[in-house]
Amino acid sequence: MTARRASVQLDDDAALRAHGYHPELARKMGGFGNFAISFSVICILAGGMTLFGYGLNTGGPAVMMWGWVGIGFMTLLLGMCLAEVTSAYPTSGGLYYMAHRLGGPRWAWVTGWLNLLGLLGAIAGIDYGCALFVGAFANLQWGLEPTPETTIGIFACILLLHGFLNAAGVRLVNVLNSLSVWWQVFGVALIVGMLTLAPGERQSAEFVFGHVNNGTGFENPVYVAALGCLLAAYTFCGYDASSHLSEETTQAQTAAPKGIVRAIGYSWAAGFVLLAGLLFAIEDYTGTLGTSTGVPPAQIFIDVLGTGVARGLLLVVIVAQLFCGNAETAAASRMVYAFSRDGALPFSATWRRVSKRTRTPVAAVWLSVGVALVLALPSLYSPTAYAAVTAINVIGITPAYVIPVFLRRRVGDRFQPGPWNLGAWSRPLGWISVVYVAVLTVVFCLPQASPITAESFNYAGVALAVVLLLAWITWITRGKRHYKIPPLGSAAESTALAGDVV
Repeated sequence: MTARRASVQLDDDAALRAHGYHPELARKMGGFGNFAISFSVICILAGGMTLFGYGLNTGGPAVMMWGWVGIGFMTLLLGMCLAEVTSAYPTSGGLYYMAHRLGGPRWAWVTGWLNLLGLLGAIAGIDYGCALFVGAFANLQWGLEPTPETTIGIFACILLLHGFLNAAGVRLVNVLNSLSVWWQVFGVALIVGMLTLAPGERQSAEFVFGHVNNGTGFENPVYVAALGCLLAAYTFCGYDASSHLSEETTQAQTAAPKGIVRAIGYSWAAGFVLLAGLLFAIEDYTGTLGTSTGVPPAQIFIDVLGTGVARGLLLVVIVAQLFCGNAETAAASRMVYAFSRDGALPFSATWRRVSKRTRTPVAAVWLSVGVALVLALPSLYSPTAYAAVTAINVIGITPAYVIPVFLRRRVGDRFQPGPWNLGAWSRPLGWISVVYVAVLTVVFCLPQASPITAESFNYAGVALAVVLLLAWITWITRGKRHYKIPPLGSAAESTALAGDVV
């Protein structure tokens, strides 16, 4: 199955004007850079490593491996459907702009707030996870015991770093994202290679692909397997970054959709290799789960390779996570910029400002990292706060991904496809993706441990309810009066989309 491709060069600025927007941002990113930002945000060395312990406890190796295969495949289908809509609407607004053109302002408002809070939660989740790994490294290197205070201090420094890097302009972001791709590939190859070649016994294939471990307290194996699949679902988030950076990408109508699909595909393959390599190398299952470092992969490194090498591999992972958080900050800031450009946020005139020197939305960058800091501050007082931040990330972004796909199916033939599209495959893959996300969203909200207490409670459902309530309140109090996207330009007004959908 292949998507139809354009055989001519496309005028990016003319296409943007056709959607009603004047080009403001620097278009310095090529096709590889657009792919690189989504690949960097997915970052298997962040999500896959941070949630490795969750997977060991919730289903074990069998669920981790087969869940990765299944969730990766379904994510690829969803990504292809989203890529098709991105090709038709390549703007920084991404998902909410697609929802507006296909379903109207109310759909756009809900999609925008889900996407925005999901992206901001992602910055907090990624950078806080990175701070935990830095704490594990400090524990190995200097014997420093990680505390909530030290972790939040490290987290704040990481946010500050990402703010400065993104404020410097998209050219630097593009370079860092390109480096990130090769760093992740190198990192996976190095980690798996060293674990495989190290002396000592290894786990069997039967263990890696067949051993089940249930530490959830629930007895139903299907329920536990569904929960265990969330490791992969958590990791496969952030590929909408290609869409948010489309106004800074050349040949965006084809480069952005290709970036989405390729980022998912390559992450799927690399993540499979990484998980398998780690699972084959486990020497002490219980010891890995209960490691004093707080990071189960670090314990595997120590057991197999020794403390000195473990420190080096942790640094490889930490650098990859820094790349990941920087790319997520870029994506979130473009969403803030675009949402403000259409009057959706309080003080929109401030957040939509673009630096004349770098042609970058600097104010949006600093708002993004500032909100991320606020979201993580409760972790100083509550051990469940980080789980709540992760819930905000996933429960916001995942439903937002499928809304444009659902609306594209609802309008049917009135949708005017872009140069990258799925042809006859669009209909079946679109409905499969809608059903998949509906089921996944329910699973996200289910209890993940028994007995259910304040510490084990799954806050994802609460996060979803809060986001939807916030979206409704802000629509009533502000959105009706201030939110408005521009009318389509003359080039787009002649299309069937302009006449039949909008």
